[in-house]
Amino acid sequence: MGGDTVGQSPRNRLDLDPDTVEKDLVKLVLTVVELLRQLMERQALRRFDTGDLTEDQEERIGLTLMLLDDRMAELRERYGLRPEDLNLDLGPLGPLLPRE
Repeated sequence: MGGDTVGQSPRNRLDLDPDTVEKDLVKLVLTVVELLRQLMERQALRRFDTGDLTEDQEERIGLTLMLLDDRMAELRERYGLRPEDLNLDLGPLGPLLPRE
């Protein structure tokens, strides 16, 4: 037994820098929101194609999705994140979000 304890070896230390923790949490939350945004967008396009919506509903959905996309861009910029930073690699399953 080497006698090393957690905290003595630099690679075993947990970095609890508040800035890093906050950015990582924001990245995770924005990833989930982006996944939901893309799913909502696909569902809206299907509904547009099938004619299930009135013109007013189409306009409201389109405006809502544009505003959400703008807000996401603002939040990514504020935290120094690029759109591709939100696409988690799931290993053999591939990326979480489809590449657009």
